[in-house]
Amino acid sequence: MVGKGTILAVSVLVLLTLLAGTSFAQGEEPEQMQPGAGGGDWGRQLLVIGAGIGSGFIIAAAAYGISRVGASAVESMARQPEAAGNIQTAMLIAAALIEGVTFFALIVLLIALFRV
Repeated sequence: MVGKGTILAVSVLVLLTLLAGTSFAQGEEPEQMQPGAGGGDWGRQLLVIGAGIGSGFIIAAAAYGISRVGASAVESMARQPEAAGNIQTAMLIAAALIEGVTFFALIVLLIALFRV
């Protein structure tokens, strides 16, 4: 069951992700933001918003995955202290793979963002 702390943390993460784009705004005039006015492109703006939300989800999922790996490893080490070395090695390998996939996803997201 999802606790109140988790819901609060996810809500804050989503809110910060949505507000991050406005903190980097260039201060363009409102008439330049209209489609076809030459000052802004709605497709590009939606891509930037999507990239911000996507990067937030990528980071949150990676943090959740690594925390689950770490919690399971510590629990396993507490149950079988004699196998702690092997468990720790497997945990580090799994965490490194999660980080690798996270970096790959962020790089793909940045390429999509700056290619348009």
